[in-house]
Amino acid sequence: MMSTLRLMLAKSAAAVLVVGGLAVPAQAQSQPSLNLSGVTGLIDMPSGEAQPDGYLSFAYGKMGGIGRNTLSFQLTPRLSGSFRYVGIQRWNDRFCPPDCSGVNGFNVYYDRSFDLRYKVLEETRYLPAVTIGLQDFIGTSLSMGEYVVATKSFGPRLKVTAGLGFGRLGSYNSIGTIFGKRDRVDFGNGGLPNYDQWFRGDAALFGGIEYQLADKWTIKAEYSSDAYVTEARRREVFTRATPFNFGIEYHYSNAIRLGLYSMYGDTIGFNVSANLNPALRPQGGVRGVGPVPVLPRPSISDNPTLWTTAWLVQTDSRQGLIDAMNAKLVRTGLRVEELSLAGDTAQVGFRNTIYDASAQAVGRIARAMTHAMPASVETFEIVPMVNGMRAAKVVVRRSDMEALEFVPDSGAAMRARVAISEAGAPLGPVTRPAGVYPRFSWSLAPNAQTMLFNPNQPFQVIVGARLSGTFEISPGFFLSASVNKRLGGDVISGRNGVGSKVPPVRSDADIYFDRGDPSVTVLTAAWYGKLAPEVYSRVTVGYLEQMFGGISAEVLWKPIDRRWALGAEFNYVAQRDNDGGFGFDTYDYRVASGFVTGYVDLGKGFEAQVDVGRYLAGDVGATFTLMRTFANGWKIGAFATFTDLSSKEFGEGSFDKGIKMEIPLSWFTGHTTRTSLPFTLRPLGRDGGAQLYVDDRLMQTLRSYDTRHYEAQAGRFWK
Repeated sequence: MMSTLRLMLAKSAAAVLVVGGLAVPAQAQSQPSLNLSGVTGLIDMPSGEAQPDGYLSFAYGKMGGIGRNTLSFQLTPRLSGSFRYVGIQRWNDRFCPPDCSGVNGFNVYYDRSFDLRYKVLEETRYLPAVTIGLQDFIGTSLSMGEYVVATKSFGPRLKVTAGLGFGRLGSYNSIGTIFGKRDRVDFGNGGLPNYDQWFRGDAALFGGIEYQLADKWTIKAEYSSDAYVTEARRREVFTRATPFNFGIEYHYSNAIRLGLYSMYGDTIGFNVSANLNPALRPQGGVRGVGPVPVLPRPSISDNPTLWTTAWLVQTDSRQGLIDAMNAKLVRTGLRVEELSLAGDTAQVGFRNTIYDASAQAVGRIARAMTHAMPASVETFEIVPMVNGMRAAKVVVRRSDMEALEFVPDSGAAMRARVAISEAGAPLGPVTRPAGVYPRFSWSLAPNAQTMLFNPNQPFQVIVGARLSGTFEISPGFFLSASVNKRLGGDVISGRNGVGSKVPPVRSDADIYFDRGDPSVTVLTAAWYGKLAPEVYSRVTVGYLEQMFGGISAEVLWKPIDRRWALGAEFNYVAQRDNDGGFGFDTYDYRVASGFVTGYVDLGKGFEAQVDVGRYLAGDVGATFTLMRTFANGWKIGAFATFTDLSSKEFGEGSFDKGIKMEIPLSWFTGHTTRTSLPFTLRPLGRDGGAQLYVDDRLMQTLRSYDTRHYEAQAGRFWK
């Protein structure tokens, strides 16, 4: 029976991979589904397809007491990555008692893993889509496996998949060893790539079919090459009676899919998956106050008095010009902060509190200037002000605005006429609106702190409120404070006597969350300025974050028209008491840390960052970060930190790594705002590779004000 089945699958694989003249052309198919492991696949096996470029996927699959939570991201059209958190129930039933120690001490065993998939071949008329995958490639080896898999569409409804698996995907009905022996894995503290194991050892075939019954219904059948050696044989979590799985899936919407399955002849499985396209807003476009129209000037022959330049020597008229512009901007979230004049040129420095696209903010300032500026002013120099710093200079000719407002593709036409450069100095004496400094602002908002992957309580959310205030004394000089108060959620420690062997610069976070209620999280004074053209600086002093206080200084060289920037930061801090107050006595720990940082724009929305220096625990090394930014402000990426700490010194996980996301609030609400929700997903919060948290680092605040970012949003000049 098994030899016959292997022969049938081998023939199926050959039919898919070497498609002959009977193959039908590839046709439009529904979006590829996610399997129980949260990656593109059938039921429990992967497929050769990929999700659409940029899609973010969330999935929860469960069968036989095994629950999998997976976050996946299609980084490029061919490359995707996944992070998975698995919980296996009844883990110690067979062994405890009498042996309830070590790994047998868990009734529910939790495991983290990362996957990578690369589609080496796109589906064509005669060839299938082919993907190579690494499963749990830097984990504990519980889920470790590799595969090569192909999927071919036959008509608009039928898909056939065949693949070859290694590791746990080669554990059932092996056809032999192809690339050599697979040695036993010594994963130590986990978290390190087991590259010497990849595609080695027993190999086994897997495959299946998927048929779309109707627009919203799909049926699947597959043959699995996963023997579930640990879960089914050793731990007896469930019984694996057959290698066959069957299921039906319901497409609730384009984004959500539900599945119900018969798994391995013994148990029922289900899957809930959601696909999210960060490039599309659920509310459609962004709503907000409309811009004022361009006000054309009358010709000089019709009204020569409006073209006089006599107003230039009337210094009291400048305040009136600022007031007139601010009156047009009163509901837009933009505010003129300074004005300087020279001949037929007016330069306006403005503050942007709402628009995530610099081009849109510049366009609205320019429109307001057509209403306020005398007709003799032909050139508008528009300067974004960021924390009191002049970030760039956008030069717009007034006659271009009058001519291009209603032409086809007006955004591209205007971009061709706009010049962007380093801000430089004001044109002359600067006039500021009355009462702009000092200025006080405050907010009271909900606050949530998360603690993830604690083996005693994997998902903890501490809900509270944050009271924040900022006092701007003068341009670039700020006093800031924030206080957190917990309103709900208990802190459950995940300490089991095993951790890093270095100072607890982050691993005591649960103690700070528990004892610091309320807590003064920030109490600082900060200075921002420009040391030279394209060279920016920051100095922040005080209680910088919940766990550390001291001084942080930074300098950034950021050419306005280059793809790269270079920064340096120095910090000298002491660890704060964990009661949320003002003391430093509990830990008596002080450290000097700092980094040299390189930033590179790789194009197509990808940005890389490398930090080299000394971390909070005194370890020395480098952090590598790769982020992808979408046009609507979504940012998704990953980071990894390698220092001189050994994996044993670091503790479980071996080195710091994780996923970063930043979601613009406008994506949810559909209203203009610069506010975003940052989120870092770390498999483990250890002390090695820990950096200081400081508000408003220079690159963070200045990133969107350069030539590249302006051009990416140039079409929103007229919005």
